Amino acid sequence: MSILKVARMGHPVLRQVSRPIEPEEYKSPEFQRFCDDLLETMDEYEGAGLAAPQVHMPVRVVVLVLSDEPEFLVNPVITHLTEECDTSWEGCLSVPEMRGRVSRPNHIRLEAFDRFGKPKAYELQGFPAVVTQHECDHLDGILYVDRVEPRTLSFLEEYRRYANLDDYGEFDDEDIHTEEEE
Repeated sequence: MSILKVARMGHPVLRQVSRPIEPEEYKSPEFQRFCDDLLETMDEYEGAGLAAPQVHMPVRVVVLVLSDEPEFLVNPVITHLTEECDTSWEGCLSVPEMRGRVSRPNHIRLEAFDRFGKPKAYELQGFPAVVTQHECDHLDGILYVDRVEPRTLSFLEEYRRYANLDDYGEFDDEDIHTEEEE
């Protein structure tokens, strides 16, 4: 496995719409190796998630941590289940040392495939919904700074010093609902 180079804001790969993964790609050793590398890179940088375009691969693949184990989302589709939004502080490995407040729908439906091509669906609320939307935005060339409340954008040092950290909140497994539970 390898740690991949993370693209930073300004690199054109971060502004592309990523291509879908085709069914025949799931079983290829190259795709499985890429998934391993994506996960290792996310872990190395202590991210809550990482999208393929962030490591210079414009394909529709995301890895993130929704509960105890990392999840791969391949060709994800998000449906907003409410117009109600939560506002929270976000950061991004591709926009290092910055934070800003972003408002996002707080209840979504997610449909995707795992890294082996098995379909899955969830309803997500709270922080899992936020991180999923953040990572999936990357697949459409959108960065959180495109959605940030402009007056809240700050450097990490100032964020740590002045931001109300209670606004970020925590989440637990009750915020994640699989189709089997419904």
